[in-house]
Amino acid sequence: MRIHTFDTTLRDGTQGEAVSFSVEDKILISQKLDELGIDYIEGGWPGSNPKDREFFARARDLKLKHAKLTAFGSTRFAKNPVEEDRNVRELVDAGTPVVAIFGKSWDLHVHRALGISLEENLLLISETVAYLKAHGKEVIYDAEHFFDGYIHNREYALQTLEAAKAAGADVLCLCDTNGGTLTEFLIEIVRDVRSKFEGEIGIHPHNDSDVAVANTLAAVKEGVTHVQGCLNGYGERCGNANLASVIANLELKLGYETIGPDKLQGLTSVARYIADLANLQIPRGQAYVGPSAFAHKGGIHVSAVLKDSKTYEHIAPELVGNRQRVLVSDLSGRSNVDYMLREYDSLAGRLNNEARRALVDRVKEAEYQGYDLEAADGTFELFIRQALYPGVQFFDVQGYEVMIVGGRAKSTRATATVSIGTRSGDSIETAHGQGPVNALDTCLRKCLAALPGVSQVRLTDYKVRILDSKKGTAAKTRVLVEWTDNERSWSTVGVSEDVIEASWEALVSALQLELMRLLETNAGTDKAVADYCWTV
Repeated sequence: MRIHTFDTTLRDGTQGEAVSFSVEDKILISQKLDELGIDYIEGGWPGSNPKDREFFARARDLKLKHAKLTAFGSTRFAKNPVEEDRNVRELVDAGTPVVAIFGKSWDLHVHRALGISLEENLLLISETVAYLKAHGKEVIYDAEHFFDGYIHNREYALQTLEAAKAAGADVLCLCDTNGGTLTEFLIEIVRDVRSKFEGEIGIHPHNDSDVAVANTLAAVKEGVTHVQGCLNGYGERCGNANLASVIANLELKLGYETIGPDKLQGLTSVARYIADLANLQIPRGQAYVGPSAFAHKGGIHVSAVLKDSKTYEHIAPELVGNRQRVLVSDLSGRSNVDYMLREYDSLAGRLNNEARRALVDRVKEAEYQGYDLEAADGTFELFIRQALYPGVQFFDVQGYEVMIVGGRAKSTRATATVSIGTRSGDSIETAHGQGPVNALDTCLRKCLAALPGVSQVRLTDYKVRILDSKKGTAAKTRVLVEWTDNERSWSTVGVSEDVIEASWEALVSALQLELMRLLETNAGTDKAVADYCWTV
């Protein structure tokens, strides 16, 4: 059975805290949702703000291949004839083939929010739907607060649906606007509505009770064929139903057709794309599309997954465009390291059993000290290469110092001095920088200028985290630094009670790794070792 998907990320999603999209963002997201195979894209409320008005003006030039762009608004104001209502005219003028309007289904809202009679509210609904239909629009009627209204006054809530249906509404969408309806009760209400109304019924649940996805799936099983939600579950308060989870569950668990299996493989990339534009990190544990959705840390789990992924994965991650990951940590076993080594084809077959055991022990100890190798792939790779070439060194840090001068009358200036030993002798350099880490970085590069590869490595991001904040200024600090050499990117980590020392450790590790990679160049391992390093 085909279930229609209605995405309201650009309207209801933007009502979530910290969610804001520019007009350009909304254009780009519309294109991505269309490519994903979403049936309806609710672009916003054209009469409510200049941004949405501009979006709908620009959206006229969108060449959507599948999705129907939808404008959102309300029934007419009680004081206005429908043909003179400004908001209703804005819906018509938006130029979309579909309009979604909401009306009051809860008698409490009719009396308190609108201040009109129940009969007048039915007229608002019927006249607005009829007006939009007369202008050639496909109309989706969102019955706001329907489940609360049904519980308090079943007869009237059903009358509001009848008013919309009789006026020509194409979809009657039942909204759990406050998100407080539990699945057991929602099933009973949807079943009653389904028994009384022909045609397409929709569901629009909010997640205030953390059951929005479950409620959507239950409604579909009761005959609903139109589901509304937001990618990543964005929305006011606790958010809307997460449409990514809804789609994946309907397709993979319940056998319904939504966007289809081919499009489903783009689910993860689109969800993450929208999160990037929202400037919000996608929750790592978000079902199906999160970075940790198919990540394994415990050694026993990893050992089983390597034999058969079904042991600890409910679906193949590729079905939704995600991937399996195995993490390294203090919980790791030999299987974790074996799995991670798959990413290093040139190294995997050259570590003997003793070296692998030593690597596992080193990983466990580092994680115990707070190094978080899950995020520091560069430091993990360095551990592997050091296990492969035990005792090999490119340089020896003999000491470093940093002086910071600052005050009210002048800007802060940092000066670093670094002393290192290399195969060709000792080197001492001094450098200034914009802060201590920049000064140390510049100074170390001057010391290592004769070694190939060092000049190509540059810092792209720098993060600091306090590990045990109760110790105040004596707390241990973790510094995670991201690097690139224009061909690849990696992260290194340092840990210390001194943030400068932790930063120094991450800096040295990054350059050590790049130099260790020289041992894999086509110049030959022996020559690289002889020219640039020594064995201790």
